[in-house]
This record gives sequence, C-alpha cells and structure tokens, in this order.
Amino acid sequence: MTRGFWRSQAHIHLKPGTRHLNYGFGLLRKKTKFSATDFFLSLLLLSAAGYAVYKINIGFSYKWNWGAIPQYFLRFDADLNRWVPNILLEGFLTTIRLSVWATIFATLIGTVMGLFRVSRSLFKRLIGGTYVEVIRNLPPLVIIFIFYFFVGDQILPLLGIEDFIRTSSEVTRAVVAVFLARPPLLTAFVSALITLSLFEGAYITEIVRAGIQSIEKGQWEASAALGFSRWQQMRYVILPQAVQRILPPLAGQFISTIKDSAIVSVISIQELTFQAMELMSSTYLTFEIWITITGMYLILTLSCSLAVERLEIFMHKKTV
Repeated sequence: MTRGFWRSQAHIHLKPGTRHLNYGFGLLRKKTKFSATDFFLSLLLLSAAGYAVYKINIGFSYKWNWGAIPQYFLRFDADLNRWVPNILLEGFLTTIRLSVWATIFATLIGTVMGLFRVSRSLFKRLIGGTYVEVIRNLPPLVIIFIFYFFVGDQILPLLGIEDFIRTSSEVTRAVVAVFLARPPLLTAFVSALITLSLFEGAYITEIVRAGIQSIEKGQWEASAALGFSRWQQMRYVILPQAVQRILPPLAGQFISTIKDSAIVSVISIQELTFQAMELMSSTYLTFEIWITITGMYLILTLSCSLAVERLEIFMHKKTV
C-alpha cells in the first residue's frame, strides 16, 4: 500500500476504548464490544474446562501434586554453591536458543532463496523453486530424520566440532554452553539447528519473494530509468521498501519456529518438550507437567506476539 493510502486514513476519528486490528499490512481500529455470543462462548469454554477438571479428579481418580513441580525449575548445586537451572528451565532455555539461532540462519537461507525466486536467471529460479517445493511438501518429521542422520553422521564429523570442543579452553566451553549447548550435546544441537533452519527457511523464502513482488512495477521502471543495474535496483530501491512489508510476517514466523522446535524432541534434543516427556516418564505427573509446559510455551509465544504487534504499529507509524 502507498503512502497516499495511509494519509487518506489519517482523518478517521478514533474514540477511546478502541483497539488495533491487522488488515493486510495496515492497522485499522475498531470498537471493543463484548456481545452475547462472546459471553455464551466464554461460558461454554469455562464449562468445558470445569468438566475436564471434574473428570480428571473423579473419573480418573487422579491425585494432583503441584507442589512437586517447582523443584524441576531450579536446583541448588553444592559444588558451585548456587542455584542453577533444573530440567524444565534447561529445556526452556534450549528452546529459546534453538529458536533464535534457527530463525537467524533460516532468514539468511530464506533471503538468498527468495532472491533466487525473483531472479532473471532460470537456473536460480529453479533452485529456489525446487527447494521450496521439496521442503514444504514433505512431512516435517521425515525432514527431521533425513537431515539429522545425514548431517549428524556424515557432515558434522568432517567439520571436526567434537575435536574442537575437546581441545578448547574452559572459557570457550562456557561460552558455547551459554549460547549453544553443553559440549557433550553440541553435535546433536547443531544437527537440529541445521534441520530446523532448512525447514523454516522454505517459508521465509516465500515471505521474501512475496515482499519483493509486492513492490509496484513503477519502482523498477523509475530506478531503471536512472541507470541503475539490477543489483542496484534491488539494493537501493526495492529491498528497503520490501523490508517494511517483510518484517511483520517474518516476526510471526519466529513464533512458528518456537512451536516447530518441539519436533526435534524425536531426535533426543533436550528442549522443552523432550524434557517434559523425560520428566513425565519418571514422575508420572502427567497433567501437572503438560499444563506447566503449555504455560511456558504460551508465555514465550504470547510475549513474541505482543512484540510483533508493537512492531506492526511501529512500521505503520514509519509509513505514515
């Protein structure tokens, strides 16, 4: 949408008690109203939740033990003489690390492949199109196993990661543990990171392609008339405009990466879902653990959702 569109919306009077709504790449406002249908649906959801709790307590004769959950977040390390993350918090931090690094690498892959998708070169377009179609039309679990066993068994030994960690200093090991994973788990973590990056990169490729193709044809023609080469057109004219349109869906893709990271639990990556399954099998605190895990995922994803909403509002203000 053009700047003229945003200026044409500037005269709209916004009354108190309104809220933002996403509409394409824009932000409109609408009155907040709690209707009878909303009340009925809320009552229905509360009734369903109450019935579920009743069935768990009475039908399954389940004994709740919420008091056992806090100990799995933090534990006291006598050797270090301080509190350290326990199994659930370690899994939570691993999920964050995996999601952040996977998003960074997926963005790099998606940007390159997105540029390939709009290239004048038929060969590049075929590479980008083949990558997207193969990744998006295979089940994620199949991709995880294929790349995990190929990368983990064939590629990583050639890179010498284990030898590097084994001969590195204590400071290097500490840095690796903070930003990636503990040295014994690093190979598996890198395998999962590469796999998740390739999977998410296919979706980011389409975001980049759509953002570039959404730029008006006149922008290409005007920059060509100024004597810009294809690369100069893309660098100085098209990409700066496309980035404003790409950022909100790209931020939304980060939320998807957080949720998709649970898939790598099948290859024994000690992220949040894997830790929950391990804990459940040893404690039998089925409902307490999975409700806790649900809450932890919601805290992470809802925080990102609020950040994305703020980003959209910021991008809208810059466009006006």
